[in-house]
Amino acid sequence: MTETDKPFRSYLTGSATRPEPAAPEEEVFEQTLRPRTLAEFAGQEKLKQNLAISIEAAKQRGEPLGHCLFSGPPGLGKTTLAHILAHELGGKIRVTSGPVLEKPGDLAGLLTGLERGDVLFIDEIHRLRTVVEEYLYPAMEEFQLDILIDSGPAARSVSLPLEHFTLVGATTKRGLLTGPLRSRFEHAARLDFYTSDELAQIVERSGRILDVAIDADGIGVIAERSRGTARVANRLLKWSRDFALVKGDGRITGEIAGAALEALDVDDVGLDEMDTRILTALIDKFGGGPVGVNSLAVAVGEDADTLEEVHEPFLIQSGFLHRTPRGRVATARAYTHLGIAGSPPSADNPQEHLFDS
Repeated sequence: MTETDKPFRSYLTGSATRPEPAAPEEEVFEQTLRPRTLAEFAGQEKLKQNLAISIEAAKQRGEPLGHCLFSGPPGLGKTTLAHILAHELGGKIRVTSGPVLEKPGDLAGLLTGLERGDVLFIDEIHRLRTVVEEYLYPAMEEFQLDILIDSGPAARSVSLPLEHFTLVGATTKRGLLTGPLRSRFEHAARLDFYTSDELAQIVERSGRILDVAIDADGIGVIAERSRGTARVANRLLKWSRDFALVKGDGRITGEIAGAALEALDVDDVGLDEMDTRILTALIDKFGGGPVGVNSLAVAVGEDADTLEEVHEPFLIQSGFLHRTPRGRVATARAYTHLGIAGSPPSADNPQEHLFDS
């Protein structure tokens, strides 16, 4: 970088410098529960094996790890894996999100502040603005930032070299990523819901960190009702800890855990109050479906995006809901679980209120 380029780098860095809000107390607290190594990370075995190979190969070559893209529903560990990669690679991590990067200068300020081997984590990367995304392409491929100075006849391009870094992107909607951006990630993986055994490992580990007295039955109850999601498991554990302290002797047993989760309207398979409302409305108001997500959202008083991103993945994974071209349909398991007489609509008996999506 020449002496004349330095002011531009300083300018770009300054344009993105914003006071970062202090992390909420709950976020800081959750950070203590995050595993720091792949060995501590429960579940996602295939993904961990592949990452371990890539990390070891990068260390042996003395090069940064290739860019990584993690997709999947919220709460499965995408952010945690980004922190683990930074720790395993011996670098620092800078965290931001797609909606925060409003203009190229915001991205430039982050990129020029990275050192070799650092990790830049962009959450909800599918929400990057197009103009910002285009500035990211040369940074990912050639580790340089192309900046246009002035305009008109006096315009000139300045290329700022960047340190070799690893970009980790996380998204809940991989299909919304543009093709050019998606193709620039060397490692792409989807995180799946956790099994009850894997969630039991997470609950047991978190219980040790929080110094919570919990027995095997208590661990099992919480794991079974955690919707296959690590974040939910930790949240239910902390609630059960508070419940046991006030309503019991401080020890989380199977009985105490069950009572604590019933107080939150979380049933024995992990359905919460909104899940039950969705299935009940689908059956009682729409005859079991098919019905469009917008109509269903109005019926339960919830945002359609929340239904699609938060509730539907677990309901579909657990066999309570089908998503068809005509709309959402309740399954036989939903009828049985809710104790509602009847059977789901057959394919040759479509409903008329199903054409909104």
